[in-house]
Amino acid sequence: MDDLKHYLEYILTPSTPVFVVGALIVLLVPILVHFYISSATPYTNLPSILLIGPPGAGKTSLLTLLERGDNAVPTHTSQITQSVELTVSTDGGIQSFRDAARDDAPGSHKKFMLVDTPGHGKLRESAMAKINANDPLKGVVFVLDASALDENLQATANYLFDVLLALQKRMGVGKTSKAPHAVHLLLAANKADLFTALPASLVKSNLEAELGRIRQSRSKGLKASGVAVGEMDDEDNEDWLGEYGAEKFAFSQMREFDVEVDVVGGSVLEGKVDKWWDWISERV
Repeated sequence: MDDLKHYLEYILTPSTPVFVVGALIVLLVPILVHFYISSATPYTNLPSILLIGPPGAGKTSLLTLLERGDNAVPTHTSQITQSVELTVSTDGGIQSFRDAARDDAPGSHKKFMLVDTPGHGKLRESAMAKINANDPLKGVVFVLDASALDENLQATANYLFDVLLALQKRMGVGKTSKAPHAVHLLLAANKADLFTALPASLVKSNLEAELGRIRQSRSKGLKASGVAVGEMDDEDNEDWLGEYGAEKFAFSQMREFDVEVDVVGGSVLEGKVDKWWDWISERV
């Protein structure tokens, strides 16, 4: 009892140690509470994967399949951006996206957000804004219809051009400041189960050729009669996709900007998306 009385008299008597301890408590408690709340909020800093692509390519169907593990759920063309929280294995314990949907899946897990964006031309601003934002974006999955690429080649390539150029300019920020982390792109050639679907190799070569034509037509310097590529100014340089001045475009040119482009075929309808899931798992 005497010890307790002595202790209370000590802490209630004004002194330098008491003031120091009190000040530390006042300063540190709010900081600790802030970090506790932040760590307890699951959506604060989750990494994200962005689904992009023209309408009707299968983005929403892919989102539903990965979320529910069921490709029989009917979907419709999305008009708004929607997100779902998914889980990937961090130790190889989950080998399939269907296993990842289980609550009792084995191994260690990591959560991420899969963000589906509308493909209509008038509704793509949200997708482009997310590429340019400072969110923890880990990868972009550009979903396209491999069975109808021939008739939709120009429209698909125009959208893809904008996406690649945005990723390129995003990394260009590092010229004057700290460069953001690299964001890679997966070209998910969907509907590979259909007879008219092009194999991934042809999807790649056809898109590269069309992107090269778009690059030439969009170049302001080449629109002026008699102006050579090498004479274009810095503003034109910034809007040139890939290797500056190259005659032909290839996805490998994006490596200069730390952007890897992979082309992988699959089928949402048949549930053959494990290669896409593996790509996503490696990014998050």
